[in-house]
Parts: sequence; structure tokens; C-alpha cells
Amino acid sequence: MGPPAPTPPAPASEDNTALGPLRVPAFRLVWLTWLTANTTMWMNDVAAAWLMTSLTSTPLWVALVQAASTLPVFLLALPSGALADIVDRRRYFMVTQFWVAGNAILTCVVVLAGWMTPGLLLALTFFNGIGLAMRWPVYSAIVPEVLPKPLMPQGLALNAVAMNGSRIIGPLVAGALIGAAGSAWVFVLNALLSVMAGFIIMSWNRVHKEHVLGRERLPSAMRVGLQYVAQSARLRGVLLRIGLFFFHSTGLLALLPLVARALPGGGAGTFTLLLSSMGAGAITGALMMPRMRKAMKPEALILAGCITQAVAMATTVYAPGLALAMPAMFLAGTAWIWVANTLAVAAQMSLPDWVRARGMSIYQMAVMGASASGAAVWGQVATWTNVQESLTLAAITAVAAALLMHWRKPLPSKEIDLTPAQVTYAPELPERPGRGRVLTRVEYQIDPSRADEFLALMADSRRGRLQQGALEWQLLHDVGEPGRYVEQIVDESWTEHLRRFDRVNVTDAQLREQRQALHMGDGPPKVTRYIIEQT
Repeated sequence: MGPPAPTPPAPASEDNTALGPLRVPAFRLVWLTWLTANTTMWMNDVAAAWLMTSLTSTPLWVALVQAASTLPVFLLALPSGALADIVDRRRYFMVTQFWVAGNAILTCVVVLAGWMTPGLLLALTFFNGIGLAMRWPVYSAIVPEVLPKPLMPQGLALNAVAMNGSRIIGPLVAGALIGAAGSAWVFVLNALLSVMAGFIIMSWNRVHKEHVLGRERLPSAMRVGLQYVAQSARLRGVLLRIGLFFFHSTGLLALLPLVARALPGGGAGTFTLLLSSMGAGAITGALMMPRMRKAMKPEALILAGCITQAVAMATTVYAPGLALAMPAMFLAGTAWIWVANTLAVAAQMSLPDWVRARGMSIYQMAVMGASASGAAVWGQVATWTNVQESLTLAAITAVAAALLMHWRKPLPSKEIDLTPAQVTYAPELPERPGRGRVLTRVEYQIDPSRADEFLALMADSRRGRLQQGALEWQLLHDVGEPGRYVEQIVDESWTEHLRRFDRVNVTDAQLREQRQALHMGDGPPKVTRYIIEQT
């Protein structure tokens, strides 16, 4: 019994350069979709941010456009990620594109009719963000399906190229349309491109295979996703770092319309040039990543990126003109990709396929939650003081946070082999012996002189059982028989109990062998299963 097999990736190319993954046809198709989808996102964000400056001059309202765009991802990423792990990913990705298209059409109608207000603009930006919340986790789960593992870092860097190429294309197109015809036509083109991206995904011939145990229930799938991340020290460290980075760095994007207006001749064109400079820097940074990964360890690269981005942010806000502001934004984009790509690779490599979309959705929750709160905080600070003082404070605290994490909270170096185990330990019992939760008891006889070794091993076992989806885990010690320990595991149902065995990886199998090696009984540890009756 096993999980549904993903679409087999194409053979790895011998081209390990930055553009190597584009030789894989399936990746090339989804990457082009991602480029188109993100172009529409940036067009929408630029048009909405600039439209807000014409509706109100209050810094907080302008910054809230960024918050409204990112908050839905924070709120909805986990259920979206759970759905992406249990439904047909191709169809789900397609639906997200048509959602964004529908919202763009509605926004266009409101603008053309002259009904737009600051509050309504925030609401429509929020609904566009719902489409982003649905789209990102499923795409993150698709990429490892279509790329062999050796090409994953380059593939994720190319995702960043698409994101930041769209950061150039989107604002340039949006700026040209705003200047020539008005904001409404940006939303018209946004809708057309979103529909086109949906049809591109329709052409992908991915075959979805249902799990033999059926689909997970959404609440259970969300719980398991949270448990998996909570039990991974490496993922927790990645989330903390990415959250701190985006909380500070998003201040620059959130207040960039006001930074652009303050520059000589500041207008929509200035805003577009600054965004495009940042996008060009990010593309350059992505193409540099293979060399950067060879030259620097991940922790050092993250620290260098955080400090460089903070310096670039402070430089931009004090720049007397575009001659300095554009290179500073270019540098900010380069540093941004160093940090974001390094942490995204670390997150992807810490997740097995069966929970990948959920794990990456939680990663995106950290990004967007930090971005939404950062936009609101630095916008409010700018309202109390001014834009320069707000971004200066953001830069200083960003450097302090990066140094603190580097010195006091290094990422765990211990590697876990997530390769699915080749053997299964599923019980040979009736498929559904009864309704209710399942209690499993595993009895061990341990030499008391090796108790500390056993307890350390069981701490790792606890993390593994909970990551696989167990509801509860306990280790009982018999006070009358010092060498007797009982491991007690509770599963939500018999189906979820069986599902846990599909999730056993190589590290879990090694832990099982180590537990059995410490057991002193004549045979293996005694396993007893109970159905917890509802009385």
C-alpha cells in the first residue's frame, strides 16, 4: 500500500547550469505559467498601489494595499496547501488562475464606472490575494514532481527569476498602460493573461492517481501539516528566519510609491523604474546562485543577504535621485533572492512529497504574514514620523535580527533521509475493524543501564510518529519493572492509522531498527492495537 505516485520527472539533464531545469519539458510548461501568473500579480499590485495614491495621500492606506494583497495568503495558505496535497493539482492550479481573472474583470468594471474608493480597492486587492493564496502552495508542490532532485536548487532559482522577471515586465506594462489609458486597462490585461495561464495548465497531461485509502479529510490534513512542521527543528528555524526577513524588507515595497513620489519628477514612471530595478537585481541574484552556493555556506549567505538588503533599503530612501535609487533597488533585489532562495531550498529539502504543499503553504504563511504585518507596522511608523525614519528603523532592526539569528539560533545541521522506506509495517488485520480512534501499545524490555540511550532514541521516535500524523504519543515506564517501557500512540481512525505506515521514511526505518536492537525480549517488541469505543 503506498501513496499516489506523482508524475515521473524527466531524466536529469547533465546541464547543471542555472538554466538547466528548462530542458525538462514539464518544468518548462509550469514555469511559463508561473511567469505569466506572477506578471499579472505585479500588474495588479502596481495598478492598485498607484491607484491608491490618487485616492488618498495617507501613508497607512498606501501601505495597506501591500497588506491586503498578502494577508489572504497568511489566512488561507494552510487549507490551500492541504487541498493541493489531496486533490488533482493540475485542476486546482487551473482554478486559481480563473479566480484571479474574475477578480480582475470585477476591478476593471468598478474603475471604469467610477465607483472605486480606498476601502473598496483594499477589498478587491484582498480577493485577488485569495487567488494568490490558492496558487502558491500547489505550484510549490508541482515543481518537485517534474524536476529531479539534483536540479531542484536551480529550479527554485528559476522560479525566482520568473517572479522577478515579472517584477520587471508587470510594472513596465502596468506603468505604460496607466500613463496611456488609465488603471482600468491594466486590470483588463491582467484578466486576459490569467485566462491564458489557466489554458496553459489545461494542456498539461498530468495524471492524478487517487490514494488507495481515499482522500484525507481537510481538517485532518491541515492538522498533520501543522504537526509535521512543528516537529521539525530545521523547518522551524527556516520559518523564523524568513518571517523576520520579510517583516523588515517588506517596508521598502510597501512604502515604495511614496519613496518614488518624493524623488525629483516622481510619478508612475519613477515607481515603475524602481520596481524594475529591484526585479533586475533579483534575476541577477538568481543566476548567481549556483556560484554563491559553492562559495558560501547557507547560514553565511543568509546573513550577507539580510545585511545587504538593509543597507540597500536605507540607501534608496535617502537617495537624492534615480541615479542612486535605481542601483540601490538593484542591490536590494539581488540580496532578496539570496535570502529567499536559500531558505526556500532548505524548506523544500526538509519536506517529503506527501506533505509538501502543506509544508510550503506554512512557509508561505510565514512570508505573507510577516509581509502583511510589516507593511502595516512600517506604514504606521511612517504615519507617526516620516517615510525616511520608518525605513531607517526597519534597516537597523533587520541587521540586528539577522546577527542575532546567526549567532544564537543556527539551523540544525542534522540531516534526515526523507526517502520513502522500501518496507511497510502495516498490520495484517481487517481493513476497518471498527469506528473510533486507534490506540497502539508497543512494549519494550530495556537494560536499565541503557535507559538514557533508549530515552534519547524515543524522543526522535516521538517526533517521527507525530510527523506521520499520530494524534497523541506517550512513553510509559513501569514503576514495578524498571526495564519495561510502553510506547503509546493514538491515531484519529483506522484509516489514518494505516496512512501512517505509508509515510515511513528511511530515517524512521532506521529508528525502528535501533529501538529493536535495544529490546531484550526473545522476539520483537509486543504490539497491541485497540479501538477506543465511544461510550
